[in-house]
Amino acid sequence: MRPFSFVHASDLHLGYSQYGLEVRRQDFDNAFAELVDRILELKPDFMIIAGDLFHQPRPSNVTLENTIRSFKRLNDAQIPVLTVDGSHDSAPNTITGTILHPLDSAGLIYYLPRHEGACWYKSDCCYVYGIPNYHTKNKTQEALPKFMMEKPSNPVEGVCNIFVLHGAVDLPNVTPSYIEAELTPDMLPSGFCYYAAGHIHEPFITKFKDGHLVYSGSIETTGYDEAKYAKGFNYVQVDENGEMHIEQITLNVPRQFIVLDETDFSGMSPAKITELATQMVKDVDIDGVIVVPVLRGILPVEASRAEIDIAQICAANKKALLVHPVVLLKESAVLDTVVKNIFEDNFKDLKTKSYEYFAQIFGERYSKAEADQIATLAIALIDPLVRKQDEKVKQVLGELL
Repeated sequence: MRPFSFVHASDLHLGYSQYGLEVRRQDFDNAFAELVDRILELKPDFMIIAGDLFHQPRPSNVTLENTIRSFKRLNDAQIPVLTVDGSHDSAPNTITGTILHPLDSAGLIYYLPRHEGACWYKSDCCYVYGIPNYHTKNKTQEALPKFMMEKPSNPVEGVCNIFVLHGAVDLPNVTPSYIEAELTPDMLPSGFCYYAAGHIHEPFITKFKDGHLVYSGSIETTGYDEAKYAKGFNYVQVDENGEMHIEQITLNVPRQFIVLDETDFSGMSPAKITELATQMVKDVDIDGVIVVPVLRGILPVEASRAEIDIAQICAANKKALLVHPVVLLKESAVLDTVVKNIFEDNFKDLKTKSYEYFAQIFGERYSKAEADQIATLAIALIDPLVRKQDEKVKQVLGELL
């Protein structure tokens, strides 16, 4: 077998205007342009894109133009681009189809599932087989066996056999909890030395059947929870004995995310949370980054997420491209058992019961003395409010303030 090399990339998500920003759409184009630069330096025999080339089934004209320009550079260098579709760049209906069809017809890519045998074959080095993406677990289990009956995989003895897919395989430590595994291991045939996968954005390699299941990861950050993963692609060299050397190469241009997710704000007032989050964001002293303060915890009784001053937090850093708070705070209320205990005594008058209720609420947020004072003033407001005694209401509120 002739020694050869190839590049495995996936989840490019070209055209994604993250957070509604045009500059973020350009960031994804820039990452792809650097990817192409690195490929031209490495001079592999071919490139594999394991799905989600685009973020939408119908990318904008500017995204399509930039993508075509990059593919033409690879085409001019005689580096074939072998692809399958992903969950983003194929429309979930047979009428719309996938944008990969016209790119394939133009000779810019080789869309594997569309061709005879769903494969690309070089008799002196490799056989590459690819399957389409069906979006959901149920649809995959229904449609994939039919596809593989019509276009069965035929690994070739004496060469390196590569299987290309876009989907999560149901294996321990492979699929994140928030992703549904569309593929079971028995749905993928044996006989392949490298399973080039996409869909999971974390780079990952594990032994699988006769070879390795490999996720190359994404080339840009599509969600703050994946910011910690390296962004890049795999460069794979195969020697004459079929032995593989897999190198993960990191790109330089993807935009940096600073995720602030180490503080538990439980029990803090909305004003205090706003103050601390504002200072955390202000302390980030890096130009052009995206700052993501994650606000976690349980709010005091009857405090509201709406009381957090998001505008103040967002305005705290002028160097960042964007401050994007993620509010995961949970609201709480006085337990039903507490309310029941307060009101179940029939011998107490309504004002006494109300006082105990208010004292319980405010006691979660203030000292006992302060809670008692506020509860007393709250009760004092009942009569003048009912009797429309505006001056008395103002007087009580004045005492409260």
